[in-house]
Amino acid sequence: MATWILRIDAPGDGPRLAVKDAIDVAGLPTTAGSAAIAADAAPAGRDAAVVASARAAGARIVGKTNLTEFCLGVDGLNPWSGTPVNPLDPARVPGGSSSGSAVAVAAGEADVAFGTDTGGSVRVPAACCGIAALKTTHGRVPLDGVHPLAPSLDTVGPMGRDVAAVVLGMRLIEPAFAPVPYEPGRPIARLRPPGVRPEIDAAVDDALRRVAPLADVRAEEFDEAGMANGAIVGHEAWAVDGRYLQRPDLVSERMRHRLPMLQSIARKHLAWARHVQRALRAELDTILQRHAAIALPVLPTVAPEPDDDLQGDLPLTRLTGPVNVAGLPAFALPVPLPGSHLPASVQLIGPAGGEERLCGLAAALEAALR
Repeated sequence: MATWILRIDAPGDGPRLAVKDAIDVAGLPTTAGSAAIAADAAPAGRDAAVVASARAAGARIVGKTNLTEFCLGVDGLNPWSGTPVNPLDPARVPGGSSSGSAVAVAAGEADVAFGTDTGGSVRVPAACCGIAALKTTHGRVPLDGVHPLAPSLDTVGPMGRDVAAVVLGMRLIEPAFAPVPYEPGRPIARLRPPGVRPEIDAAVDDALRRVAPLADVRAEEFDEAGMANGAIVGHEAWAVDGRYLQRPDLVSERMRHRLPMLQSIARKHLAWARHVQRALRAELDTILQRHAAIALPVLPTVAPEPDDDLQGDLPLTRLTGPVNVAGLPAFALPVPLPGSHLPASVQLIGPAGGEERLCGLAAALEAALR
């Protein structure tokens, strides 16, 4: 069953927590979805910090979930460990890299899941599987015991069927976490990157207008920041996982291609990417001083089929990767897409450390859509 790397029959009556297999659980190996890492992986000596917090809060660990190899990819496909099946449409990708975490929640096999997000890896699978997820502010949630992809961008965040489940996930990490209700009338900044399908934009607009006035804004650096995310990931992922290419029989063909390609991009564009990072953060901070949040879709289309020409990750991360570059939190929430059996998904971006207000706004939007 490709949703899980390992299932656990955990005793107790606390919330069922699925943990992405890039996050250490004491007594179990961490594979990061990679045969090369699994070959030498010993059982973790202790829980990752987020797992330890969740256990202390009463969570039951019900298993370690599948993911894209090395956490490097947002379609959710994995030729070694298998690809979790999208519960909304088995012909569509589940999204990744936190694919198993999203599917476990969407299929009702977990109440909450922890995933990691470096370029969209909790938000993209949430959008594909029709659930909610929160990418946290970079640095807010400890990364101790988490397999790195790009440490300057990596985050851990909760995934759940609805806003309440995501809030529960945050309380498993931070027991005192409490959403701050949305203040009616505060405008939402609507960012409109090019290339989004018109029906997706229309669905997001219809949902947002039920709760807040919209103000169209521009962020000049946003469109470039998707490529900047790739350059930063390429530089840092090569340092972390490049050594596994010395065992090519244990690394998939696409990772044997992707890691060197990203490193090549990083060599040429890393300094530029860091400049974009600083400029984008300044732009978004200025917008957020005047608005309750910045909103745009998570994906420019619905969950694609596996054989769609994705040309790497950029088509699926160009609306999410910039948020990692900026280091800001973002909430992904499904919204109805008329005429489709698949939902759209809205992405609400908040200021650094603004998860409490984002959850309050997401709750107001969710209630308006009922």
